Amino acid sequence: MIEFRNFTFQYQSQAEPTLKEIQLTINQGEKILIMGPSGSGKSTLGKCLNGIIPQNEQGSFTGSLTINDKVFSEASIYDLSLDVGTVLQDTDSQFVGLTVAEDIAFSLENEMIKQSEMREAVNYWSKKTNLAAQLEKRPQDLSGGQKQRVTMAGVLIDETPILLFDEPLANLDPQTGYEAIQMIDQLYQSQKFTTIIIEHRLEEVLAAPIDRVILMDEGRIIADLTPTELLKSDLLAKYGIREPLYITALKRAGISLADFSDLTQVDQLVSPEISAALAKAQGTFKPLLKKEEALLTLNNLSFGFGDEPVIKEVDLTLYKGEMVSLVGHNGAGKSTLSNLITGFHSLQTGELLWKGHSIATASIKERADKIGYVLQNSSQMLSKNMIFEEVALGLENRGADPETIQEKVFDTLKVCGLYEFRNWPISALSHGQKRRVAIAAILVLEPELLILDEPTAGQDYYHYNEMMVFLRKLNQRGITILMITHDMHLMLEYTQRTIVLKEGQIIADKTPADVLSSADLVASASLRETSLYRLAKNNHLADAAGFVSAFIQHEEASYGGK
Repeated sequence: MIEFRNFTFQYQSQAEPTLKEIQLTINQGEKILIMGPSGSGKSTLGKCLNGIIPQNEQGSFTGSLTINDKVFSEASIYDLSLDVGTVLQDTDSQFVGLTVAEDIAFSLENEMIKQSEMREAVNYWSKKTNLAAQLEKRPQDLSGGQKQRVTMAGVLIDETPILLFDEPLANLDPQTGYEAIQMIDQLYQSQKFTTIIIEHRLEEVLAAPIDRVILMDEGRIIADLTPTELLKSDLLAKYGIREPLYITALKRAGISLADFSDLTQVDQLVSPEISAALAKAQGTFKPLLKKEEALLTLNNLSFGFGDEPVIKEVDLTLYKGEMVSLVGHNGAGKSTLSNLITGFHSLQTGELLWKGHSIATASIKERADKIGYVLQNSSQMLSKNMIFEEVALGLENRGADPETIQEKVFDTLKVCGLYEFRNWPISALSHGQKRRVAIAAILVLEPELLILDEPTAGQDYYHYNEMMVFLRKLNQRGITILMITHDMHLMLEYTQRTIVLKEGQIIADKTPADVLSSADLVASASLRETSLYRLAKNNHLADAAGFVSAFIQHEEASYGGK
């Protein structure tokens, strides 16, 4: 179906090729995962498959690429759309219809298909993607998982032989992400589309079978292996990809991976030997010190849009020096709560206190002197053309002198892994790199409270670690950090306290290990039991939650000084 032969591609704006001597064959009916660090070229490779390159983003190439017998650069985007259906990372940017039904039917309308046939096709694919009850709703009003299924249905209705998913898990909570992977697999099993998934979250993608994993770095294919072969190798650590938590735990416990025929399913990794090794490796979890100085207090906070309540009687105190995770299902009210704290939404009922004094009437700018906020869609925060200009903007607005600005901007860019790009235009960066620019522009101002909405979304493991170590250093200097996240590893390793929000109400305020060890909370918050907890529970450890805590403490000690 797809064949790259010694294929090299260079954007017009770049001095070096982004793809280098790619040799890759993908056969009909295969299910492939393409992964690699940010900037490795995986998204560029995807754009070559669906015609965005060279039709919209131009450059030069050598070698050859054929897609279902169509020749690269000779086929138009329209021609390729008949062979390659693409589900983008940002689903909102792919909507064109006023209702779900219209959006799904869009391509058939363009083909002037009869209405009776169109309705039949829409009904068929809406049932396949569990959207039959949503057909009359606006796509923008749906949850993150539902939005993704609308996009999938709109692509599937053309019955293209190749499906391309670009970071399908980026904006989804753990349970919805799991359901998305299962949905992709169900469609693959029933229709046998050639399926290509571009994603760096390996453990989550492996929740359903994958034929091959293509690992990329710096524009080259480093490995083309089965998932188990990859997990047995040292390539993930070498190229900055986070290996599954349960694999790390097995290695730490001294279990050899060489003799396992399948390492992709944690529930199959059960034996007396594994149980004994895990129990022996379990350490002692140190009790957390309770924070005492209240920084931000929310008393009986409620908020709604029209007659629809979104936040309901929330009581919450954040203490100075804490690092807290805020979790919950898509649509639970996490971002709305942040917007109330920062002033993007006006207070309706309740109190908002900063160090004991009301800030209910303080402007967004006044609150920004104390509270930094990085949006989930960080592209909305970027207003300058160049990276240095963007990160320096806040300091310039505060009247800092040029020497101080340069010093602080350079220090922040180094920590965020952006220093080498300091003179680049933002438009030349990958999605993950743009996100780091937005975070850097807030971090450079060093607020007392930092709220980050999915701070590591779209980040490879190397930059994830860099960013989180930097945030931990900020936290150790006394900056309170609240992270809205769907990343359970982040929640476990880096936060000491987890607030669980469900339908606008706080249903738990506990340690991360306690939250992820409670089946009720996991189900309520659209989280998932971590593979680590399942490994411990399946191997009958007496205290599975304690094992998770001990393991994470060990990992924290390993990474904390780096």
